[in-house]
Order: sequence, then C-alpha cells, then structure tokens
Amino acid sequence: MQQDLLYQIALTLIPNIGDVHAKSLVNTFGDAQSVFKAKKKDLEHMDGIGIVRAGSIKAFTDFTSSENEIKFIEQYKITPLFINDPLYPQRLINCYDSPTLLYYRGNANLNCSKIISIVGTRNSSDYGKAVCEKLIEDCANENILIVSGLAFGIDTIAHKAALKNNLQTVGVLAHGLDRIYPVQNKSLAKQMTMHGGLLTEFISQTNPDKQNFPKRNRIVAGMCDAIIVIESSKKGGSLITAELGNGYNKDVFAIPGRTTDCKSEGCNYLIKSNKASLINNADDLLEMMNWKPIAKANIKKQRELFIELTADEKVMVDILQQQEKVQIDELYFKSGLSSSSVAAALLMLEMQGVVASLPGKVYKIVP
Repeated sequence: MQQDLLYQIALTLIPNIGDVHAKSLVNTFGDAQSVFKAKKKDLEHMDGIGIVRAGSIKAFTDFTSSENEIKFIEQYKITPLFINDPLYPQRLINCYDSPTLLYYRGNANLNCSKIISIVGTRNSSDYGKAVCEKLIEDCANENILIVSGLAFGIDTIAHKAALKNNLQTVGVLAHGLDRIYPVQNKSLAKQMTMHGGLLTEFISQTNPDKQNFPKRNRIVAGMCDAIIVIESSKKGGSLITAELGNGYNKDVFAIPGRTTDCKSEGCNYLIKSNKASLINNADDLLEMMNWKPIAKANIKKQRELFIELTADEKVMVDILQQQEKVQIDELYFKSGLSSSSVAAALLMLEMQGVVASLPGKVYKIVP
C-alpha cells in the first residue's frame, strides 16, 4: 500500500504532467509505479507525452516529498483516493480533467445517491442567506450530501445550514489539509470532519494561492448531481463553477434576484442565457431532479425486447432492467463504458423507444 501510494503521490508532482496526462499514463501502463519504470522510448511514443514530458518523468527524483506526505497522511488519518480507488468520487471520474489523486478527511460517502453543490458570493446579502438556509432546511429529509468550497459567504452558510439540519457536508479546499482558509472557518471545518468531510487534491504545505481556486471549483462542479448558484456577480467565481458544470453535463440551477441587485446579476445572467434553470425553492429542485417520492405501482414483468441491440446498448438495458430509474453517473460507473459510448447507446435506445429520459439526467426502461 505504502509503495503504491509513494508512486501515486509522486506522479502528481512531476513537472509538465497534468491530470489528463497522468490518467492516460496510468491507463496505458496499469499503475503509477509502472509509469516510472517504463522505458523512455515507450513514454515518448504516447499521444500527448512526447520527448519533453517523457524526460520529466525519467528525470524525477523527488520521492522525499512523497514520503513526507505519507507520514502526514498517517499522522492525521487522511484517506488518499487514487483515480482507480472505488471510494474515489465516481461522478468526478467522468470529467476529463478530474484529479489523479485526492486527499480526504471525513466520514461522508462521496458516492451517495444525491449530491448537490451550492456556490455563491463571498459577500452574501440577508436575502441570499435566508434563501440558502431555507433551501437546505427543506432538503433535511432527503439525505442529500451538500458540497461547497468553505469560503466566506454562501459557502459557509451552506455548510452551517447542512450541519444544523443534520445533513452531511463536504468542503473542497484550494490548499493542503494541514491548514484551513479562511482561518475563521477552522471550528466549522472541524465539525464537518465529524459530519461530512474535507477534500482536496493538494498536498500539505500548499497555500491557498489564487490559481488553486479554479482547480478547486472543478471538483465542486464535477462531484455532484446538480449545482445551485445563490447570489453571484456577473464575474464571480461561482459563474466559473456553473460553466464547468455545464461542460461536465451537470444540472445547473440559479436562484433569481432583483434586476437592480449586483449580487444577483450573475444568477439572472445564467438564467437569461439558458446556462441555468430557475428555481425558487427546494420543491423546485426536487421536482427538476426527479427526486420527489412517487407512489409505487404494481411492477409488471419487463417485456422481452425483440429489437436487435449492440453490445453497448445491451449493457445499458441490462443495468436499467435491474431498477426502476438510474442516474447517468450510475450508468457510467456500472457499465464501465466511456461517457461518449454511454451517450450514444442511450440516444439510440431512446430513438427506438426502449428507454425514456427523465429530468435530472435519469433514465428508465419504457414499459
């Protein structure tokens, strides 16, 4: 375990090797250790690697940093989650630039059935605070994991409201787990590790530098089912998260505000430009995500399908026949197929009238 982790951490520290390259290397060579032991010519011939990146891999010698990080992980009972770990957030795997390695301290299930990310301005108004608290309060019985970025404003309000309503909440950090930023949230972060958790891709001794926040935002956007923007200026970081969510094929929602209120300018823009759906409350969210409980009808035996299916389509049908409704991320995870293969198979099945698409990127077999 320690030997594997040593090379996994080292892989994230190689100059010129980003997450996309690292995952490609692991897919090609099997694991992180094999990447370091690969022949230079084999590395050079890989798409996207070439001579310069292959040279960076073969020249890397700073395993001391990996050893120090392992000591830190063991001392503070942190869980490292490599990209192929079953506990790694499976929704995030389907994002092309997902982190190769995550560090997690907490007890929340990062793959639970319902996850929403709540983002917004650091300078929230009384209106934004009230809307956020009410939204989470009305989700108290839905067993939803609340994700945010532990920043001032809406992030902090969302985390506190989740704890108050006995919902687990995870804060995604733009720095290592050896510090908390802002420092005023240190007590809140401690509570979250006991009823949720803290998650980051950054090793210890990493400061909350400006360039780390957009990277943090992609995790917030990628590990959830839906993103909710509550108050944001038109140039706020929350809009970056919303844009990322749209790119990751997530459901994006925004709370509307007064046209004269600069704190609602970003939300109104997202709605106006069809980059987010308008919601007013938790009831809207649950309905649009297809999370409202429905009365169970007598389940009839699934009819036989006489349509000739491709291998990928048959995989989709087999999964969908096992339960009434399946969310898109679960289809990715259970099928083991690429996102493009799943999308193509579902499209053909919809066209043939075999599968129906429901709100919230949920699919079911047509009875």
